Amino acid sequence: MRPSDLLHRFVRFCRPLYTAGHRTAYRATLGHQVGVGSVWLLIAAAANNTLAAPACPPLAEMPSTAQAQALARTAPDRGFLFRLRRDGHDSYLYGSLHIGRMAWVFPGPRLREAMQESDTLALELDISDPATLQALAQGPAHARPYTPSAKLQQRLARQTRLACLPETALSHLHPLLQLSNLMALDSRWDRLDPSYGQEMMLAGWAQQTGHPIVALESVDTQLQALIPDDPKTAETQLQSGLQQLEQGVLRRSTARLATAWADSDFPTLAAYESWCHCIFNAQDRAELRALNDDRNPGLAEHIAALHQQGHHVLAAVGSLHLTGPQALTLLLERHGFEVQPIHPTYHPAYHAADSAADRNPARSASSTSARISNTGSPLDPP
Repeated sequence: MRPSDLLHRFVRFCRPLYTAGHRTAYRATLGHQVGVGSVWLLIAAAANNTLAAPACPPLAEMPSTAQAQALARTAPDRGFLFRLRRDGHDSYLYGSLHIGRMAWVFPGPRLREAMQESDTLALELDISDPATLQALAQGPAHARPYTPSAKLQQRLARQTRLACLPETALSHLHPLLQLSNLMALDSRWDRLDPSYGQEMMLAGWAQQTGHPIVALESVDTQLQALIPDDPKTAETQLQSGLQQLEQGVLRRSTARLATAWADSDFPTLAAYESWCHCIFNAQDRAELRALNDDRNPGLAEHIAALHQQGHHVLAAVGSLHLTGPQALTLLLERHGFEVQPIHPTYHPAYHAADSAADRNPARSASSTSARISNTGSPLDPP
């Protein structure tokens, strides 16, 4: 793929994100927890007014032609890429990040090769489908109506102002979805922007090349994992999430997650619970399992079904779906795939662990962590 092609695709797809009066926000959080990449939502938020710098976080910018060519030419591989081999042909699994920096929207050589060898792009949700955005805006059908207390509404409004959005920009969304968007946008202070997420780059590439985009999940599936049915539980999650946002816990955890992803540092990723400052009790841990692990069997089944139909699939999911006892890599092995890391590669010292894992398929994702070397590319400077 030539640098000029990458520039063309980036400009054609991303230009609407930087049109005056519009911004894009993702959800990359764990319910009331911080951004983890376990599940993401795309919400287009009207932003007709912005505050004067430096009161506002940095906005995503278009690279110049020279910048784009240089970044495309020198882009290293980031994240986690696997080859899935079964039935005589290959597909690919890519552990992505839902926020990023400008340099990160240019894929490295191994990911470019996987893109060129694929005929179908599979994402958690098809962000290019207007019906997806409409369904997200309509909110959860399963949850009972919830109106935050006046105090929580005031705190939400303050965070909306700090994000340089009009106070009504997110008001049509469920309060927890408002919080999700504000959490993602808060990372812009560290020059980590949802507009530079890997799904955005891949969806733009697929649209330009004519590759079909397939959703691995439904909007309802994600909303049911994100939003509790009980209004009291929603109130508790909103209060906890706002506290983390106000205290800066979110930004620190998101920055560390982004560094681990950019460095392809799987051990740090797999140890997320130990440093995220988001797991304080059994309820928090159960919510994390529901948002991450419990969705993995469905993701694995859909990837396996697409592959069985003869497609050469590039499946991109949040990187935390590659961790835990229900790691996608382990589940896909149980579906009969030979799962081969492409980036980073296996460390020779851990080959013996493969046989042990084969004998014990219930083994936790810590074995996967041990089998993957921490040899990723360096983090781009902010």
